Amino acid sequence: MKKWIPRKITLTVLLFFTFIGVLFAWGEWGHQHINRAAVFALPEEMRVFFYNHIDFITDEAVVPDLRKYSINDKAEFARHFIDVENFGNNPVDSLPRTMKDALVKYPDSFLQRNGILPWYIQDMMTKLTTAFKNRRTTEIIFLAADLGHYLGDANMPLHTAVNHDGQFTDQKGIHAFWESQIPELFGNNYNFNTGPALYINDIQKETFRIIADSHGNIDTLLSIEKNLKASYDKSKMYVLDSAGNITRNKFNQPVHTYEYAKAYHDALHGMVERQLRKAITATANFWYTAWVNAGKPNLNDLDSREMTDRNEKNLNKEYKLWEKGKLFGFKTDKEF
Repeated sequence: MKKWIPRKITLTVLLFFTFIGVLFAWGEWGHQHINRAAVFALPEEMRVFFYNHIDFITDEAVVPDLRKYSINDKAEFARHFIDVENFGNNPVDSLPRTMKDALVKYPDSFLQRNGILPWYIQDMMTKLTTAFKNRRTTEIIFLAADLGHYLGDANMPLHTAVNHDGQFTDQKGIHAFWESQIPELFGNNYNFNTGPALYINDIQKETFRIIADSHGNIDTLLSIEKNLKASYDKSKMYVLDSAGNITRNKFNQPVHTYEYAKAYHDALHGMVERQLRKAITATANFWYTAWVNAGKPNLNDLDSREMTDRNEKNLNKEYKLWEKGKLFGFKTDKEF
């Protein structure tokens, strides 16, 4: 679970395969599709450069989650969520707008337990803007890819809630079900064309708007699944092994049947696709805004002419597919 902070490396190793599916917001499938699709929403002055590095930007999309375990980076955990209910009444409206103000109002220990996602997004945005100003290729693509990950987290509703895995409502496992199994089953039919990136006038305001909008889906996604669950017996809800036990994936998450997944997906009336598209939009908008705020530096000469020429044909081909809502030749390792 995303608030669990390991104290011993041995414990981290032991629990890694148990909880990783819950912790990876959107899973590998979602995060990589978000970052990749966002590249095509950029204006041409940025798109060519970002496409030259699209494979790195795509693969790097999951690295912030890996840092939590592969190198036991304890500082990483709180960056991926915010349990808004623990911040009082009207929590999003009353949240401090900067990390500096948050540390004045709350002890650091409280913030580490309850998450710092919106403030970390702002921090990453500042760093990306500086990287654009300095025209440093490696820093730009690294920070942009990471920022896309956290914006994906912010648009995943369960990363804004205390009940982040349905553990308080007898719905444990819903986190990975919603963000990983459902997109893997139905995501290839989603529309990844979110339109051109737009400039964000107020980064702070937009960051907290995203958190509030995402959190507004919590009651709906939980209540729909709870009501659906009441009408299903276990044999139709979960994939069972020969002994009648619930089948689990390599991350120890329960595997739901296609029938149940489709019923839940249909009952959500497009919520998963909407949130994925919002994450793509946010990622492209934040990247674009950082570039504009940096003074729109020329990115075209950061790469060799040979690299850009070599990629031009594929860029044009993939861009035309993206205009139709599709992503070309893209495959991820499935979790379910």
